Amino acid sequence: MKIKLLTSLTASVALFFTSCAAGPNTQLGTLGGAVLGGAAGAAIGNNVGDGNAGRGALIGAALGGATGAAVGNQTDREQGYVR
Repeated sequence: MKIKLLTSLTASVALFFTSCAAGPNTQLGTLGGAVLGGAAGAAIGNNVGDGNAGRGALIGAALGGATGAAVGNQTDREQGYVR
């Protein structure tokens, strides 16, 4: 039950960030960052503090998605997709 909820929340946050991305690298960076950040956040959240993996996954997905979007956007700007 906990794993299904965690997976659903991580996927929802990843899709949320991807839907508002601009160029192709921004989209891939956002999705990848949100998924990896969510997984890392869940692992860290489960092992640190009160053991709340869900909260860690949401925070990790948000931070990973934002970081991935920033890196992807910079790549899109360098390749001329976004001005």
